[in-house]
Amino acid sequence: MNESKGLFIKGRWQSGHGESLISLDPGRDAPMWSGRTASREDVDEAFAAAKAAFGRWSDLDFSERESIARRFGSLLERDREKLANLIGQETGKPLWDSRTEVAAMIGKIDISVRAYHQRTGGTEQASGHVVHRLLHRPHGVVAVFGPYNFPGHLPNGHIVPALLAGNCVIFKPSEQTPAVAEAVVQLWQEAGLPDGVLNLVQGGKPTGEAVAHHEALEGLYFTGSAKTGRLLHQRLAQHPEKILALEMGGNNPLVVGSLRELAPAVRVILASAYLSSGQRCTCARRLIVPSSAFGDDLIAAILDALQNVRVGYYDETPMPFMGCVISTAAASSLLATQRELTRSGGRVLRPMEVMSQSGAFITPGLIDVSSVTALPDEEYFGPLLQLIRYDTLDQAIQLANHTRFGLSAGILTEDDHEWRAFARRSRAGIITRNLPTTGASSSMPFGGSGYSGNHRPSAFYAADYCADPVVQSWSLRPQLSTALPQDIEAQLTPAHPSG
Repeated sequence: MNESKGLFIKGRWQSGHGESLISLDPGRDAPMWSGRTASREDVDEAFAAAKAAFGRWSDLDFSERESIARRFGSLLERDREKLANLIGQETGKPLWDSRTEVAAMIGKIDISVRAYHQRTGGTEQASGHVVHRLLHRPHGVVAVFGPYNFPGHLPNGHIVPALLAGNCVIFKPSEQTPAVAEAVVQLWQEAGLPDGVLNLVQGGKPTGEAVAHHEALEGLYFTGSAKTGRLLHQRLAQHPEKILALEMGGNNPLVVGSLRELAPAVRVILASAYLSSGQRCTCARRLIVPSSAFGDDLIAAILDALQNVRVGYYDETPMPFMGCVISTAAASSLLATQRELTRSGGRVLRPMEVMSQSGAFITPGLIDVSSVTALPDEEYFGPLLQLIRYDTLDQAIQLANHTRFGLSAGILTEDDHEWRAFARRSRAGIITRNLPTTGASSSMPFGGSGYSGNHRPSAFYAADYCADPVVQSWSLRPQLSTALPQDIEAQLTPAHPSG
């Protein structure tokens, strides 16, 4: 394995001057990429390159920026299987899951172009002799911080609309998925993106701090944990001139209401809780089930179905439903959480357990926490589903809302009254009925409130935080825009105008 140059600054690949960085194939616990992180001086160079490129890039007609983005989309299509394999290798996701990620990246081009015109297009209106024009202006140099769980799709969801709007971008991916980031930026380079418009800086917390603290930063788009998001919010609190879009996690509830059939509900529950090994921010973390005979039967059916869930390598045949989690450390943290919940009164119905392949492979777990009096309000990012029993729908909705987060929430019910009550009272940004909580649409806004975001949803609404609305008003000759009483206007008129 040769050391990668890893950094892409001013249209050139170069080695970083920071610490050594190694990315592991988590399924096989083997190095797959190595390079060096970006030092503060490297970050300075990236910002200088982006600032120098901004004028030329933002002055291009939108159609020219769109053309480059579409070429990038065509290259994604060409390399979709190669990129899916790389995502699978670096994250542990099964290939079928990685392929859906690449498909979402390709679809993002059309969606972002449409969103640009719908959300940030221009309009004109006349009022007498005055014309008012609305347009949108890019911020300048913005940073994108990407997560490891969707190393291609989620940064792409910020980068594409940011570039279309005319911004230049500093991209810092997760230090756990540098190889995917490098491959994606290579495709942008091949698509003909001008030098300095997109700059890649690899690294962990020190690199992120160097970017977030940089005086030339004019916007930051973050996807990741609530803890890191809050630190960034605190960092930029004294800088209202810098746009900040936070896309964070959730302690998402899934309520079971009135149903007749078990099997369809079980499939939705398992897809909500365990898709991508529970490493989606919209995964259901809390399953709220009625204290009834139907609830008992449902739990038994879930446990029965979990015996059939295959966990395996990303490229295994036949393909597994779940792969490994991102690292052995992540698996160890999840197992520690299971032990702590058990000590607090939780009852393990199906334990998460380490599998033989490597320490990053763990089985899906289900734990009844109905008796835990002080249930932690945390996002446990992995295949651990917490079960809570309830007596009335009102109590179920209260339990669902008992969280600082507000990203995703769902209900399984065939009763319209239950659906309307849940939808009306739920405090989440994404609310589902009889669908997996993980099925968010890229053609809709994606975001939540509380510890899940700062009211700047992404996906179709990403265009909103990529450009500022600007109003131009003009007249062919100097005149007051609002009529004043004649005697008042006379006070503004010179008694002896020259000329």
